[in-house]
Amino acid sequence: MLKVVSLLKRADGLSKEDFARWVVEDHLEFAKRLPGLRRYTVNVSVADDAAYDAVNELWFDDDEARVAAFASEHGRAAAGDAGAHTSSRVHVLTTEHELF
Repeated sequence: MLKVVSLLKRADGLSKEDFARWVVEDHLEFAKRLPGLRRYTVNVSVADDAAYDAVNELWFDDDEARVAAFASEHGRAAAGDAGAHTSSRVHVLTTEHELF
């Protein structure tokens, strides 16, 4: 499995509360439509001075599935929605090693 870890910083002018609602509720609708997405987790920061406001985790079978998902119509729509609500996004491709 391939996991994409996305670090999200909210857009200027967007409150922490509005950002949290967007990332947990609204953006979820885009994630649900991504072809090949196996699992999706959203982690919202509780710290006021955090470098990022949320960390999203997206699991795909492999990199081909990830590329196809984000190249799809739904993937492009999700990226547009994220771009409208964030000032910074960093994506890290990982393999997970659950140790305990």
